[in-house]
Amino acid sequence: MAQLITGRILSFEHDPFLAGPTATKIHDAVLVEGGKIVGLGSLAALKAHAPQAPLKSYGESLVMAGFVDAHVHFPQTAIIASWGKRLIDWLNDYTFPEEMRLNDPAYADMIAARYFSLALSHGTTSACSYATIHTQSVDAFFTQARTLGLRAWAGKTCMDKNAPYGLRDTAQSAYDQSKALLQKWHGQARLSYVITPRFAPTSSPEQLSALGALWAEHPDCLMQTHLSEQPDEVAWVADLYPQARDYLDVYEHHGLLGRGALFGHAIHLTEREKARLVETGAALVHCPTSNSFIGSGLFDLVGLKSLGLRLGLATDTGGGSSFSMLRTMAAAYEISQLRGTALHPSELLWLATQGSARALSADHQIGNIALGLEADFVVLDLASTPAIAQASARASDIWSAVFPTIMMGDDRAVQDVWIAGKCLPK
Repeated sequence: MAQLITGRILSFEHDPFLAGPTATKIHDAVLVEGGKIVGLGSLAALKAHAPQAPLKSYGESLVMAGFVDAHVHFPQTAIIASWGKRLIDWLNDYTFPEEMRLNDPAYADMIAARYFSLALSHGTTSACSYATIHTQSVDAFFTQARTLGLRAWAGKTCMDKNAPYGLRDTAQSAYDQSKALLQKWHGQARLSYVITPRFAPTSSPEQLSALGALWAEHPDCLMQTHLSEQPDEVAWVADLYPQARDYLDVYEHHGLLGRGALFGHAIHLTEREKARLVETGAALVHCPTSNSFIGSGLFDLVGLKSLGLRLGLATDTGGGSSFSMLRTMAAAYEISQLRGTALHPSELLWLATQGSARALSADHQIGNIALGLEADFVVLDLASTPAIAQASARASDIWSAVFPTIMMGDDRAVQDVWIAGKCLPK
């Protein structure tokens, strides 16, 4: 049955980084049927088109595409906001011990369920996640996503060196297990497999080449990894791979650079790396709360976007300090301010929806309220707390009404979440 939803319906017609705030439109109503958006425009016109459709009214609330989190480590859900470590220490002291626990299928199931509960409560309707080396961690993530009807991406995280023995595979087992998981899950329901070397320091050349070969065999999959997050990491890669021109060259040499490549962080890039990323059409994912929490640096969002790169936005759970894409947008704003540019609210909302969907090569499916796209929505109360309400009450336009929620909003701002045209029960 068709469903008619009213409110302040936000739709992107263009990229606001290129076209400005006029790239967005506010509509009266959206019509969904069969999990897709089939109508968008005035309430009168859509009621005439579907007179029997039940009506759900959200008044002055903002109805927009659900948030798309393009870089997540769901196994780190339980260790989010652990104190006082930089990247390498974080991995050794927090991440690796916790990831070993997901060898237990029951624990993996519990963490996957907890992750999705938290993400959905903050309005995230799609996520791209790293799992652990354990196949059961991938199964846990995809089983939960399929049960909830979500569009989601994940892959077995492959490591055969510079990691505890309980978290190491081999070049051959990484290839074999990744291939088996790909064949099991890729294209099932709304799920996609992602080939996932953790990062160059934890994979041997043989493992990177094996995963590059697997990607060449399955080019419709994405490949995700980390790139140039911290200066000491970049220096470590240079020591491990002295023949490489730079960090990115390590991945390219092993067949891990191309249109479907998704690189997290990418803060400390050389000019050659930037040019090569543009040439190959790879995508970058900005993880602002993680970058500040772990002390990684200031991502050059405006500069990299001006080069034509596809950029997504992500919480980077649990190096990131929040499950909220609203908080992530606020952190992106703050980091951009430190680099000299105040991002417009339309640009921030675009990054958290269309930007991430484009980075995941899924903007033809999700990330916008537009005809033919899947009907994943978040409904935001723009007066969810007294502080936000007093700010939005002074608003002179939609953007001054939305911005306080971006900067101060949390799960209390999330009024409802819709997945494939159905409102999730609270």
